[in-house]
Amino acid sequence: MNPALEEQLATNVYYDRTFDCEAAKILPGEYYFTRKEMLIVTVLGSCVSACIRDRVSGVGGMNHFMLPDSGNDAGSPLSASMRYGAYAMEVLINELLKAGARRENLEAKVFGGGNVLRGFTTINVGERNAQFVRSFLQTENIRIVAEDLNDVHPRKVYYFPRTGKVLVKKLKQLNNYTLVKREQDYASRLKTSEVSGDVDLF
Repeated sequence: MNPALEEQLATNVYYDRTFDCEAAKILPGEYYFTRKEMLIVTVLGSCVSACIRDRVSGVGGMNHFMLPDSGNDAGSPLSASMRYGAYAMEVLINELLKAGARRENLEAKVFGGGNVLRGFTTINVGERNAQFVRSFLQTENIRIVAEDLNDVHPRKVYYFPRTGKVLVKKLKQLNNYTLVKREQDYASRLKTSEVSGDVDLF
């Protein structure tokens, strides 16, 4: 796996005055998990986030990823793009299990996949991301208890792993292009990198 693409544990941890708690902000290619009473927040365009928690112990986390645009192999379950997605999901799930979560107690809420990026050669990238995250969780027998996927608007997601509460704010007016630029840069990094062929994800 190219180091530029490895999932990074978010380092932007701060005190959120609005919610009066510690918070972690995650960017594309990052994830965060915690056992503590805190908030994980991200802004999604075409990318998707899976919020996964152990509903008994409250240990939970969130990732933020995008499938790379991979030309004609989008329909293949073993395509390079699917492997990136599987890697992003496995990293979060494995960290939760190491932190004490039990697989049979895991539940997920999934968000994102908006049609906000232009210029991709395959079907809408947000739609592919949404299809992938649903399919992955179904294969892993992790129940999706809530979702807000697709549409044309970016969204800001606030996730409280201890309780499983999620607040989603649709960003109808995106006055700056920071989000779109960030996702385009991330998509470009994915497109120019090769996924290693000898990593067994399952």
